[in-house]
Amino acid sequence: MSNFIADIKIPDSKLAVEAAELLREHGDDLLWNHSNRVFLFAAMKGNLNQIKYDPELLYISSLFHDIGLTPKFRSDDKRFEVDGANAARDFLKSRGVPEENIRLVWDAVALHTTIGIVEYKEAEAALMNFGVGYDVVGKNFDLISTEAREQIVKAFPRDSFKHKILHAFLEGFKHKPETTYGTINADICEMLLPGYKRPNFCQSVLHSRWDE
Repeated sequence: MSNFIADIKIPDSKLAVEAAELLREHGDDLLWNHSNRVFLFAAMKGNLNQIKYDPELLYISSLFHDIGLTPKFRSDDKRFEVDGANAARDFLKSRGVPEENIRLVWDAVALHTTIGIVEYKEAEAALMNFGVGYDVVGKNFDLISTEAREQIVKAFPRDSFKHKILHAFLEGFKHKPETTYGTINADICEMLLPGYKRPNFCQSVLHSRWDE
């Protein structure tokens, strides 16, 4: 496969290649293709808007953003986004990456589903959130040309992605649905997890132990 797709260069530094190998080892084709599309859509948005960003950090963030769904990295009690962020942090620390870059990647991965906040973070986090939104729900779909979109999907096929990704999400946190409280992932549990009842914040307030 060419290192350039839709005029975007996929980072090929030692660090980037090792991160890609980690996802290849522990993820599946669905997550691999999705994560690479996220990077490409994110980078394209950055280039179109002339946003300064670090391609290597954006790529690594994209590769790790859903790795917390995998058996290797999923925890028993944390949000899958935090599991992915922690995995990225461990990976980068073990390779002597500067703390500021580690923090940036951690934030990008941990906050990638936190709509209304992450888009105001650093460029890499904001751009990756754009890439995720573009690939998962088609947000701002017309921003990227049909030709570029087709080149990206040809390189990293969707393969009925929108019919498979919700089940992939659920598989990553069905054993800990309580971690989805207050997030868009609760929608997935409500739709696909038998017997799941979404917690209600108002009821939590009104039934707290405060005597008033």
